[in-house]
Amino acid sequence: MRTSHALLATAVTAAALAAAAVTPAPAAGADAVPPPGTYYVQSVVTGLNAADASGTVEQHRPRGDEDRQQWTLRPDGDGHLLENTDSPGVCLGRAGDQARTVSCASAEARWQITPLGADRYALADPGTGRRLTVAPKPAGATHPTPLAVGSGGDLAAWYLTPVDAPGSPMPPPDLRTLDQVTFLTAHNAYANGVDGGFAPPFVDLFPNQSRGIEQQLRDGVRGFMLDIHQTPDGAILCHNSCTLVRRPVALWVDLQRITDFLRAHPDEFVTVFLEDYVDPGVLRAELDRVQGLSDVLYRPDRTGVRENGWPTMGELAAAGHQLLIFTDHSKDADRSAGLTRDTFGVMYQREWTVENHWSMGPGIGSSDWSCYSRWYDANTTIPLTRTEPGFRPLFVMNHFRDAAVASTATTDNAKLADRARRFCLPAARKKPTYLAVDRYDLGSPTAAVDALNSYTYP
Repeated sequence: MRTSHALLATAVTAAALAAAAVTPAPAAGADAVPPPGTYYVQSVVTGLNAADASGTVEQHRPRGDEDRQQWTLRPDGDGHLLENTDSPGVCLGRAGDQARTVSCASAEARWQITPLGADRYALADPGTGRRLTVAPKPAGATHPTPLAVGSGGDLAAWYLTPVDAPGSPMPPPDLRTLDQVTFLTAHNAYANGVDGGFAPPFVDLFPNQSRGIEQQLRDGVRGFMLDIHQTPDGAILCHNSCTLVRRPVALWVDLQRITDFLRAHPDEFVTVFLEDYVDPGVLRAELDRVQGLSDVLYRPDRTGVRENGWPTMGELAAAGHQLLIFTDHSKDADRSAGLTRDTFGVMYQREWTVENHWSMGPGIGSSDWSCYSRWYDANTTIPLTRTEPGFRPLFVMNHFRDAAVASTATTDNAKLADRARRFCLPAARKKPTYLAVDRYDLGSPTAAVDALNSYTYP
């Protein structure tokens, strides 16, 4: 399930992550410009960051302190400057209708920053109606990379996201809302070589996990990414295809294992992510085979989450809501088929979550830590920063490669806390709810989970 990109080396300890994150930052008022400090200038529409690209200002995939994306905000007369942290004296500015980097002493470097509400801002050329903006999206393409200076509208709305994330201490366990908690998540949890076959010969030499589902549950894994394919036997767990797979496991079998665990542990909460290649009727029949599933299934679509936000973990436990199931399938396609999966309790993931791109690169070699939405292309724009009034989507943070190589997973998992703090948390403007890794038994990804569970953001 989900799997690509290039570079980094410094690791930070989980303790350092926790200590840095709980240092509160000065809070700006609802109608105030943020205080001086270092920020990412982040498009509300695309979630991408303004970056200095050899004098041109472009929107790039968020890359933390790489790629010249950090800007120091400071007052300048009746306006503000945004100085690039990699080039002292060089500021985000304008040249005609294009965004450019210019000397901070230039009049073209000054911006009038106006709050738009909901932590969003307009950056305007003082005395004019022209604003820093993303260019309109051409048909069949994504928004152009170069940023422009032009008319207002949604494309001219920006977040000023602090580089050093503010945070507060975590509430007691029962009072934490679901979106405040981070869960260890097993990528391709079924591809473990213990419970059964999952791929054709030779491909199965590279399992994503090394322990069966029941052991994963005992080890504290609380998110399970599962690929299901349709065969005459129903919804079967296989990677890419079930052809030539020996002894594959049916979805209902693993869901029964999870359901039995939850019924024996009423304070626990589990989420299942389906990479879903089956017809809705086949999936419904598969779920009907799981004894006790209806007793633990959580239906956010029936409990006012979109209007009131996510419930606390205590409220979920008290209601017996312990299992949340997502599908990556298209709801429009299901409507055409005459049966939508949410009618039998499987939520459409794009409605409830955001998720970064599914791979950091090949199984060996350099990695790409940029953190950007997997749902950003010519037909879809769902930025990691997406929020709605009263509702914040859960954030699935993928941290794995195209192929699961044990030595690489060990190194990558040891750096999970660093990538979460410096790259993905500011890119999404929210903490990861799910940290998805290969070989969770290597490199101590649980340390990153523990650190993220020590504070709230924002």
